[in-house]
Amino acid sequence: MLRTMTRSRLIQIWFAAIALIFVAAVAFGAAVTVGTGIMLVTLSLVPLAVALVLWPGVEPRSASEVLHDRNRV
Repeated sequence: MLRTMTRSRLIQIWFAAIALIFVAAVAFGAAVTVGTGIMLVTLSLVPLAVALVLWPGVEPRSASEVLHDRNRV
């Protein structure tokens, strides 16, 4: 499942989870002040930023692919 996960899907799931946590906190009567809200938003964005920075990009070509390039003329 995680191998087929895209960045946009990860972001959607992350924001949905944060929204559910926020709604649950308000529903259970937690006092959400401006300072607390800013801290929660900041703490919810930091792990997402780290995951996006460390997300694997396009894999570099291996030595075999470089030596035996089939697209050469």
